Formats: sequence, C-alpha cells, structure tokens
Amino acid sequence: MSAQDFTIALPGAGGRMGQMILSLLTEQNIALKAATEHSASPMLGKQIMGITITDNAQALGQGPGCVIVDFTRPEVTMQHLAVARATATPMVIGTTGLTAEDELKIAEAAKDIPIIYCANTSVGVTLLSQIVSEVARILSDDWDIEIVETHHHHKIDAPSGTALALGHAAAKGRGVSLDAVRDSGRDGETGARKKGDIGFAVLRGGDVAGEHTVSFFGQQERIELTHKATGRIIFARGAVQAARFAATAPKGLYSMKDVLGLKAD
Repeated sequence: MSAQDFTIALPGAGGRMGQMILSLLTEQNIALKAATEHSASPMLGKQIMGITITDNAQALGQGPGCVIVDFTRPEVTMQHLAVARATATPMVIGTTGLTAEDELKIAEAAKDIPIIYCANTSVGVTLLSQIVSEVARILSDDWDIEIVETHHHHKIDAPSGTALALGHAAAKGRGVSLDAVRDSGRDGETGARKKGDIGFAVLRGGDVAGEHTVSFFGQQERIELTHKATGRIIFARGAVQAARFAATAPKGLYSMKDVLGLKAD
C-alpha cells in the first residue's frame, strides 16, 4: 500500500476539527471509511461523504489501510485506542489533557500498531518545539524560561497541551524533567523565582485559535520565540499529513517530528 492509498475513520465528525478534516479529505480525494459522534449528537444518522454517522466506536476499527484520526476527549480517546489496538488500525491522536497513565497506555498500544501522538499537529509548532529545545540546550539555567499561551474561551484544559509540549522540549534541552522544574499558577506572595524553573502563564478569551510564546530571559537581553495560529485548519492539515504517514509506518510511537522527518532531540 502506498501513502496515497489509505482511508480515514473519524470520531467527532460533527465537531469543529472533524468538519475541517472532512473538508480536507474532499479536497485531497481521501475516502472516509467511518464516522462517529457522541450519543446525544444531532449529527447521528446523517450522511457525510457517503458514510452514516453513528455512535458505535467499534465502527472505527477498520484495520490496516485505514487510520483513526482522534481529536475528541481523553476518556473517549482511550476507548478508541482500545478499538484501534484490537483491530490493528493505525491511529493519530491529537487529543489534549491526557494523563501520564493514558500516555503509558498509548505507548503500550504502539507496540502493536503505528500511533502518531502529538499535542499539536501544526507544522509551525513542531518546528518551534525543535528550536526551543536547541536554544534551551545552548543557554545556561541562568536564563529564565517562561511560556505564555492564549486560547479561545471554550478551551477547558490549561496549560494547553502545546504549552506543556514546549515545556518538555525546553526541559529536555536542559537535560531535566519538566515535572521537576514546572512552575504554574502563581498567585499571592510566591517568593522569588527559583533558578531553573520553567514557568507557565495562561490567557483565555475570544476565538483565539492558539498562540504560544517561549521567552528566555537573560541579563539585559531576552529571546522570544512565538507561534500564532490564525485558523484551526492548520491543525487539520497536519493531522491528515500525520495520517498519511501512519498508514504505511511500522508499528511504534511517533510524533509530528517523525512525520516531518526532523532529527530527534
């Protein structure tokens, strides 16, 4: 099978991301094999690209040649992961808010199927993560690292999965664990900033698709690395690119860096 000869199984087909992915499938002449929504969705029973939307998660398990592209909710994604593993269906996971336990289950499932797992499928954010890791590697911990993220007022998790991924990239560049240096939610009399910490700040408002800035504060100088998403279609575009990669990849756990052919950190 070539990277062109694959189909998509799409949970959350009626949502914003689902609708954008569907538009790209039509544009790129990629077939839809299955589509699902939650049991209370008004989209149930409707036809999209010749496929009837159901609430049957088992319908997503189409086997090799089809890729599940999941941008739903953590608990739902984990159900779909079980279906993917049981049916040998490759999977792209862009869901944020997953726990460390969830991530361990994803890694375990990747022993049997190819899985692309990334908090952000944007090509630009993937490149930003690579740059952040390299800058953090070069600079000493005398440089303070702060990450500021802004999203629309409907977003329910904070910091965003992308902000945390950037934090992990910075921590990896420094050779430390993010859990050991993460500083989130400052409020009240917090005391002086601890050397080596990586701080996070969160803004929510309007319809912002996603903005992330990683700042490195030195003495009398500052480096700021920023990515701004002006439309969510960039995430759908990256997800379809990731699905094309997953369709022919050997079993294993991959990121968007693998999809783009970037060197490992």
